[in-house]
Amino acid sequence: MAKQAVVTKSVFDFLNKLKNNNNREWFNANKDTYLGELDIVEQFAEGLLQELKAHDEIETLSGKDSLYRIYRDTRFSNDKTPYKQHLAGSFKRATKYRRGGYYFHIEPGNTFVAGGFWGPSTEDLRRIRDEIAFDPAPLRKILKAKTFVSTFGGLQGEQLKKAPKGFDPAHEGIDLLRYKQFILKKDFPDEVVLSGQFLKEMNSAFKQMRPFLDYMSDVLTTDINGESL
Repeated sequence: MAKQAVVTKSVFDFLNKLKNNNNREWFNANKDTYLGELDIVEQFAEGLLQELKAHDEIETLSGKDSLYRIYRDTRFSNDKTPYKQHLAGSFKRATKYRRGGYYFHIEPGNTFVAGGFWGPSTEDLRRIRDEIAFDPAPLRKILKAKTFVSTFGGLQGEQLKKAPKGFDPAHEGIDLLRYKQFILKKDFPDEVVLSGQFLKEMNSAFKQMRPFLDYMSDVLTTDINGESL
C-alpha cells in the first residue's frame, strides 16, 4: 500500500483557498503547494486502488492514473473560473464482463463516492429496461437490502417524467423503468474524510456497490436467454 493513504487537512486548506482565489495568477503563484497536495491525493488514490484490487478486478493502472485534471474546460460554459474546486478520480473495472466504475470526489463540505452508470448508451439502456420489464424483482431486492439502504439510501440518477416509449405506464417496475441514469452515491462529512478511517470507509462503500454492479454487468453482457453477448 502507498506510504500515506490519508487525506490531510492541508488538502482541504488548499481547496478552500482555491475556492476564494480561483484565478490563474493565484494558482500559478501557489503551484508548488498544489503539487504537494496533489501528491498526497495521488498516494491516497494508490492506497484505495490496492484496497479495490483485493475484491475486484481493476483496469486503472495506478492511483495517479485515476485522477482527473484540476483544469476546467470553460469553452462551452458560462462559468469561466479556470480550476475545479475539488480533486477527483475514477477506477475502471476490468474486462467487458465487469461493467460500471468507481468514482471519488474530495472537496470540503462535499466529499462523496459514487458508482454505476452516468451515461448508458441507447443500446445498454434498452437492455437494462428490457430486463427490468421482464422481472424487476432481482433489482428491487438489491435496492431494498439493508446494507444497500444504510449505505446509499437509494438509487439516484436522472429520470423520465413518463414511461419510456414502448413500455407500459402501469408496469409494476415503472419507477425503475423511468431511470435514464443508475447512480449510487455516499456522502462523507469532513471529520470522516480527515480521519484515519477514511480509506476504510470509502473502500467499504465501494464493496457495497458490488451486488448492483454485478447485476448490471450480467444484464449488459448476456441476452434475454442468459447467453453471453
